[in-house]
Amino acid sequence: MTLQQFTPMLATPSERRTFGPGWLLERKLDGIRALAYRDGDDIRLLSRNGKSLEAGYPELVEALAAQPVRRFVLDGEIVALDHGRTSFELLQRRMQLHDPVRARASGVTVTYYLFDLLQLENYDTTGLPLRERKEVLRRAVHYGGPLRFTLHREVEGPVPLADACARGWEGLIAKRADGPYLQRRSPDWLKLKCSAAQELVVGGFTDPAGARSGFGALLLGHYEGPLLRYAGKVGTGFDTATLVRLRARLDELARPSSPFADPVPERHPHWVAPELVAQLAFTGWTRDGRLRHPRFLGLREDKPAREVIREHTGG
Repeated sequence: MTLQQFTPMLATPSERRTFGPGWLLERKLDGIRALAYRDGDDIRLLSRNGKSLEAGYPELVEALAAQPVRRFVLDGEIVALDHGRTSFELLQRRMQLHDPVRARASGVTVTYYLFDLLQLENYDTTGLPLRERKEVLRRAVHYGGPLRFTLHREVEGPVPLADACARGWEGLIAKRADGPYLQRRSPDWLKLKCSAAQELVVGGFTDPAGARSGFGALLLGHYEGPLLRYAGKVGTGFDTATLVRLRARLDELARPSSPFADPVPERHPHWVAPELVAQLAFTGWTRDGRLRHPRFLGLREDKPAREVIREHTGG
């Protein structure tokens, strides 16, 4: 049996805070989702949208190649830790690098948290209950160095989200203990966030003012069916190097007309093809669907722009 190609299972945003028996809780990690494939001496590390990550994370490739099991497919999250907290901003310094030598010299240490097992040797494990998959994963991999097992706990009743938030976590993921691995977004996995965060598509930008370099603000949107809906702009969270580097990418994507389905209240905007995905922190949404107090955290290279929708939460 050859290694199968898998699509990552995705969690559904939720405001549910109380659970009956049969659910597990994991820490929500803010990094890059990655599937690890090993077939003998061949190691592949693929992002959620199928991009190769091996060159940017050579230490993870080495750790996976050192495993006693010769054939597997693992699911996990690559993160950069800053005093115990996952930092997407810090991880950006590694995400921009696609050369092993430069990646090692970046000074940013990464950790690969493994939380699921999709194939082991010749066995497809996706049909097993989550609890069993995690137990096999715990025993199959030798952890240490950059590899970590994602711990979980049983939950029944109110979830300790306030405690997780107080520790600086991004939130929690609630998962059905007896659920199979489904290669799609599923309510069997629920995202319980500590703060508002959202990925949005870059559809344009404004000119810089004063001594600022690059651009003034990014114009952002999310998809609603085939339409790109305008969601506001972000002008904070950039250092000068990021402004200059990002402006070069924006210029390559220039287009003459707006990609947004809605009017954009800017006097002289520049339009770009809606291909870049930005990660934002913000305090909430206005009544007309605009971001409140957004801050740029970085670009996501692991998510297709057409998959970006507004994350309405629900039970």
